[in-house]
Amino acid sequence: MDNAFRQNPYKVPTTTTPTFRWGPSGGILKKTFKVITLVAAATMVTSVAIAPTSMAATKIKACLALDTGGVDDKSFNASAWAGAQAAKSVADVSYLAATSDADYAPNIKKLVDQKCAIIVGVGFLINGAIVDAAKANPGTKFAIVDQDGMDHGAKGDQYPGTALANLKGLTFATNQSAFQAGYLAAGFSKTGKVATYGGLNIPPVSIFMDGYARGVAYYNKVKGKKVEVLGWDTTKQDGTFVGGFSDQAKALQISKNFEQQGADVIFPVAGGLGGATAGNSMASHKSVVIWVDSDGYVQAPQYKSVLLTSVTKGVGISVTSVITDAAKGKYKNTTYLGTLANKGTGLAGYHSLATKVNAVLQREVRALGTAISAGTIDVTK
Repeated sequence: MDNAFRQNPYKVPTTTTPTFRWGPSGGILKKTFKVITLVAAATMVTSVAIAPTSMAATKIKACLALDTGGVDDKSFNASAWAGAQAAKSVADVSYLAATSDADYAPNIKKLVDQKCAIIVGVGFLINGAIVDAAKANPGTKFAIVDQDGMDHGAKGDQYPGTALANLKGLTFATNQSAFQAGYLAAGFSKTGKVATYGGLNIPPVSIFMDGYARGVAYYNKVKGKKVEVLGWDTTKQDGTFVGGFSDQAKALQISKNFEQQGADVIFPVAGGLGGATAGNSMASHKSVVIWVDSDGYVQAPQYKSVLLTSVTKGVGISVTSVITDAAKGKYKNTTYLGTLANKGTGLAGYHSLATKVNAVLQREVRALGTAISAGTIDVTK
């Protein structure tokens, strides 16, 4: 996989409503029939008015095929499920959770058999199973979080890939907000060392880590500093990884190792494993944590005393949107890209640590976001 893809893994190619008119029936009618005609017309008008209401009340069945980590991972899966629940007015929602990658295809098959009108795969690793299911079931609508919705071949190496009419990609330029987080971390650090680690070295993870490291580098360039990033090499496009999203013990050891090397701001990009890092920070008093995917202050308030901020991904918003569109007959396979500009990604507030973040640094981070949204700063360089 080349560096260009890792830096920008989402290659996104850059109704009319019928109007009913009730005309006159024509001809001159006798008085005795005028009342009947009016009553009949009124009945027809009433039926036309009721029909859309009845149709709107019919909900579709929307289903999620979750990644590993559980529905309450305080991060990725939890955001997707919250997004589905937000669409309850138009859909009956449900999910199946995976305990390993072996569950992906069977879970999707179960959801197809349950006659789900739309099935949303949650996670980059589910993509192969979703693509296969979409091709085998053209009458079912699908969406995939953290992939572009294209068929990239059996090995996943064919780009730009083939579009499927019933599969929509939900992607996110999280390197934009991670760039802000890197700048913030560099400005906040007292030791001159910050760190990041991931669950797996896959594009939806490495895009955060790369943006973070480049944000630190930008801070160094602007300020003439030499803040060091542990855990990610922008040239090699490689770094420190747990090897999955469930090994709490390894995530804890990585966090302790970073602290021992002097890192006082740590950015775990590993879903719920961020809890291991935050728990360690609370015990050691040596570091603060930047949460990932959702606002950790809200989703994991038990760690709020050490949460500097969160790099958010609009998974919930995108899931709500695609389910709602499917329910309203507006589903399209055009890939969605969440950015700072459209609020598909962002940097959460500083919450409990707001008074510890220099006011000047806060203004610089906001200005940086504005510049990134305007395209005047390239977060991939």
